[in-house]
Amino acid sequence: MEPVLIGIALFLAFGNGANDNFKGFATVWGCGLLNYRRALVLATLATVAGSLVSLVLAQSLVAQFTGRGLVPDAVAAASSFMLHAGAGAALTIFAATRAGLPVSTTHALIGGLIGAGLAEPGGEMRYGALASLFLLPLLMSPLLAAALGMLASRGLKLRPDVDCACIIAPAPACVAQGDGSLALASTAVSPAPTFVIDADAHCQRQPGLIARLSLPDFADRAHVLSAAAICFARGVNDTPKLAALLLAGQIMDASTAVFAIAAVMAAGGIIYARRVAETMSRRVTRLDNGQGLAANLITAALVLLASKFGLPVSTTHVSVGSIAGVGAAAGTLDWTTVRNIALAWIITLPLAAAIAWLAANLFVSFATLA
Repeated sequence: MEPVLIGIALFLAFGNGANDNFKGFATVWGCGLLNYRRALVLATLATVAGSLVSLVLAQSLVAQFTGRGLVPDAVAAASSFMLHAGAGAALTIFAATRAGLPVSTTHALIGGLIGAGLAEPGGEMRYGALASLFLLPLLMSPLLAAALGMLASRGLKLRPDVDCACIIAPAPACVAQGDGSLALASTAVSPAPTFVIDADAHCQRQPGLIARLSLPDFADRAHVLSAAAICFARGVNDTPKLAALLLAGQIMDASTAVFAIAAVMAAGGIIYARRVAETMSRRVTRLDNGQGLAANLITAALVLLASKFGLPVSTTHVSVGSIAGVGAAAGTLDWTTVRNIALAWIITLPLAAAIAWLAANLFVSFATLA
């Protein structure tokens, strides 16, 4: 059974990489800042880095996704339980990726745990734990991300010609002498240099220019860094959930499991990320550079905070929520695409649960025949 469980865990990691790896760079590619290949390489590197760091930052997520607390400990300890849960999640994620729909691996895993738990002998679901530990963070996170996205979009509006930030030295003051002449004072009028945000031509004309920064260039770099932060945060948040399949079956130690998941996750993104990337980057909404930066910063912050406190939020839900919130504020949101994604989110959990339940019952039937 161990080779089958390893195969299912790695298949799920491959699907997770294909569905999730590029999501951080969706706004970067969508606004034309980087081409697809460069964006994919950076997304992969940042995801792998997050996966490796998860060994330190997100250990509590491993315990949650072994099923303990959700089902009786005796059920969670059975290797067949994790095998069936992983099968439900893996097939669901693969089907969504084929359709180009960005869905939640977290949702699929929870569905798999539910279906496998209900199918196991003596299995019973602790619905209070399911609601408080899993469903509440998953439902609230995209709504919070969308609200923050709308606020950020409205708060970041500048005049189109504002493209420079500069620091101006304080001008020296002139004082009258006893003979009626003027002389420079020993102290300046302003206690500190002046910070100005305006058009580049205006900044260039200022006397005493100390330093200047091109806002478009700064925004470009910040946008790429924010995208990398999302991929890093996703690696931190998702890798422990997938490694839990291997750790629960006591097949590998934590370090080996994380390295294996990280490698296969990276391969899934490189080989099969394009379909979901098209949906996230070009169908949900069209964002400019500043809007994409705002959406990315919100996503990265929320996912990293959730990882720190052991909350199993979905990077997909948070990322789509922030992008949709910014797009709604800008009036560029494609509601048809958003509806299709929302329907996929609704279906993910019960579909994974049904597949896991069916896998468990088929396994019992084959074992009986044998």
